[in-house]
Amino acid sequence: MARGPAGGSARLAALAALARPGSGSWEAGGGGWRLGGPAEAVAEEERCTVERRADLTYAEFMQQYAFLRPVILQGLTDNSRFRALCSRERLLASFGDNVVRLSTANTYSYRKGDSCYTLRILTRGLPSLLADTLYFFGDNNFTEWASLFRHYSPPPFRLLGTTPAYSFGIAGAGSGVPFHWHGPGFSEVIYGRKVLYFPDRWWHATLNLDTSVFISTFLG
Repeated sequence: MARGPAGGSARLAALAALARPGSGSWEAGGGGWRLGGPAEAVAEEERCTVERRADLTYAEFMQQYAFLRPVILQGLTDNSRFRALCSRERLLASFGDNVVRLSTANTYSYRKGDSCYTLRILTRGLPSLLADTLYFFGDNNFTEWASLFRHYSPPPFRLLGTTPAYSFGIAGAGSGVPFHWHGPGFSEVIYGRKVLYFPDRWWHATLNLDTSVFISTFLG
């Protein structure tokens, strides 16, 4: 294993424990990924203030959400094939030896680490969650991941003059990103609890309550 920044191996706890038997819980349909863990202590809001919409038309999307506010989208695409390919077993079989770059963002830091860990190493168990929560998102080598991405069906809505770009990742329970903004796009959790459209420069933060396998489509 090539080593990353000093202490990087220890700080992999949240991501590296994703599939350790005997920690967290397991549910049918979870793709072999560990559910629960450190974030189980974080209570979910009883009432989500982001509107949920099924069978949303493109005209409604443009008029009510595209430039105004976020929305949780339901039933737009069928990504069952992509979801099956993102199970722990299938990802490790196809991409276990791929080298991935890790990032961290918590109360104390917001940085990327040039850590040369393989996906297979990241899914092995380490003892505890430490101060920094490193996880894999963005920085995808699209040549290496092309055989997976071609099976993904992104939300069908587009903004005039933009081009979609994918950002794929895996994160442990308790990881996340503090308040920030960027351009518009969609974030779909393949294993986890989030499907969201976010407008341009909409301030938001992310907390992964479970182990999450996700893909974002940025419209730039």
